[in-house]
This record gives sequence, C-alpha cells and structure tokens, in this order.
Amino acid sequence: MIINRIAENELLALSKQYRAIAVVGPRQSGKTTLVRSCFPGKAYVNLENTDTRRFAIEDPRGFLSGFPHGAILDEVQRVPEIFSYLQQVLDENNTKGQFILTGSNNFLLQQNISQTLAGRVGYLFLLPLSLQELDHPFPSTDALIYRGFYPEIYADKEMDAGKYYSNYIRTYVERDVRMIKNIVDLYTFERFVRLCAGRTGQLLNMNSLAIEAGVDNKTVASWLSVLETSFIVFRLQPYHKSFNKRIVKMPKLYFYDTGLASALLGIDNKEQLGLHPFRGALFENMVVVEFLKNRFNSGKTNNLFFWRDNVGTEIDLLIENSESLIPVEIKSGQTITDAYFKSITTWCKISGIDKGWVIYAGNQTQKRSNGITVLPYTEIGTFQP
Repeated sequence: MIINRIAENELLALSKQYRAIAVVGPRQSGKTTLVRSCFPGKAYVNLENTDTRRFAIEDPRGFLSGFPHGAILDEVQRVPEIFSYLQQVLDENNTKGQFILTGSNNFLLQQNISQTLAGRVGYLFLLPLSLQELDHPFPSTDALIYRGFYPEIYADKEMDAGKYYSNYIRTYVERDVRMIKNIVDLYTFERFVRLCAGRTGQLLNMNSLAIEAGVDNKTVASWLSVLETSFIVFRLQPYHKSFNKRIVKMPKLYFYDTGLASALLGIDNKEQLGLHPFRGALFENMVVVEFLKNRFNSGKTNNLFFWRDNVGTEIDLLIENSESLIPVEIKSGQTITDAYFKSITTWCKISGIDKGWVIYAGNQTQKRSNGITVLPYTEIGTFQP
C-alpha cells in the first residue's frame, strides 16, 4: 500500500530551487519510497550495496560521471568521500534537482560535508508518518503510541509492531551504531538506549544517566550525539527568556517515535500501555513530535521549546514564531478539568501573552473566554495559532 506523504510538495519545490536535495531522517521513515515516487525518471543507486559502494569510494569521479543527468543516491552517508567530488559536478552544471541524496544519518551535521554542500543543497527532514497521513478512523490513543508511526507498520496491516521494533533495535545497534562510531561494548550501549527511554519527556540529567549506565559523562555525551545523529532521540531545548523568574536550563529528552520508545521500555502490547506509568510521558512525546513533523513536512525549521521555572511552573511546549510565543499544554486525559489550565494561566500572567492551547486525548474542541483553546491531539494538523 502506497502512503501519500505531505512532504512531497516541499520536496518537489526544493528540486526547482537547488541543484541537489538531501532527504534525511530515521531509518525506514519512507525516504526511498518518497524520492523514487517523486523522481521516477532518475537513476537509482543504493550505496548499501557493497560493490556499488566500493566503486564510489575507490573512484568517486568515475562513479559520478556515469550519471550525467543526475541520480538518486540512497544512504549516501556510507560514502563520505563522494561529497567533495559531488560539489565539483554541481558547480559545473547549474541544472536544478540533479541529485537527490538520502541518508538515515544526519550527515550534514559533519562540518566538512556541510561546508562542501553549502548553498548547493536543499534540505528536507522526513520523520515517520504524521497523523494527517494515516487513514481514518485512527486507532485508539494507546494503539497509536504503542504502534508508533513507521510507514511499514501501516502499509502491512498484518505487521507485528513488537517484532518490528525488536528487529529495528537489533539492526540499529549492530549495524548503524558501528558505522557512526565504533562502540565496542554494544551491550552497555543498548542498556544506555533503554535508560534513555526511561527518561522520555524528562529533564536530561547527564550525571544521573552516566551513573546508571556505568559510564562517564564524556561517554554519555558521545552516545547521545550518536542517537541524535541517527534520528533516534532529540533534545527539546528550554526557552531562554526568564520573564524575571529563575528557570531550568536543562533540555528535555524525547524519541522521534513512540513505538520505538515503548519497545525499549519493554511494553509488549497496547493493553499494557493503558496502565503504564510512562503513558503520560509517551503521549506528550507523541504530541511534541507531531508538531515537529508538521514543521519539517512544510520545510520549516524546529521552533519548539519548553519553559519551566524553579518552583515547578511549566509549559510543555512553546512555539516561537515571528510575531509571538504560543504556549501549549499537553494532557493525556480525555476529560477536561480545571487542572488543565493552571500552568498555562500562570504563565500567561508572567509573560503577558493573552492566549494559549491545551492539546489533550479527548475529542472535543473548546474555545474558552480566557483565550485558551482546547484541541484534540488528532486535530493538530488544523492547529492555527
């Protein structure tokens, strides 16, 4: 089953502006399917293939000369040597949309590559499916959190989510990690990843994580970098303005997919999730990533933050735009109560902002007289601040 991706429009627009486009995101997020459907006439090269990769490494100039009209270069991070030669090809030919590069490793974070491709490449993040890309009616909230949003799970209705993520974790640890960084103690690293899942939606205390993992702080920083580079986790940064309050400056940790986080937490089915102590954190994770997907699918950058002061007043999500800040509270319950509005009302008084949003697991939309709008999480695609 082919799933239409919202990011297709942005990808085609980028191909008319840049000589090359880089589509990066988690492994199995649908990058190859998207680019091949958008550019069916282009030659396709998978650099996971050993013989092809060896050719590209040993003779990059000869390899690229075989594609005078450009090509799709899949998993291009496997051949970092090719980027400087690719720069020459792009500089000699001003045709737009020549090469489409995909990668499950954020290779543009590498300084030498980002400098080589600067100004020549349009950049698109492709995360797993957003709610807008799923068929209606949606599965239950617990089923969505447990199953996650990887396309293969929804393309194959018979797919066992538990087995899918078990294999995903094994593949990631055994292959991808070694490609990014030669981590010798894979058992300790996998334990570290599971400890990260136990901190979903929490402040990231590096010292505490190091003690539990049995490694030093430098190793924790290095391993977190690996997880971020390969689109497993990301850090939601605290908003910098204090509004005359002492604020928390540690980031919060989230996973790019709740299905993967659930599997790492040992959750075996959606029924188990219903009473799980991490259900609220996983729901919050799902909502935060949904906002992130909406940004990335339209070619926009990450403008999401959170805010917390030293006495516990917290806004789960602050959306920064050119005009104002939009505070968003995230609640996993289905019944609207006064407690839903407490933090956001306090923060509005502190900041002088006169409106906010509550995203929750129910199904009613309400516009309150205090300027707060209550919106079901399934309607995030209609979010208009």
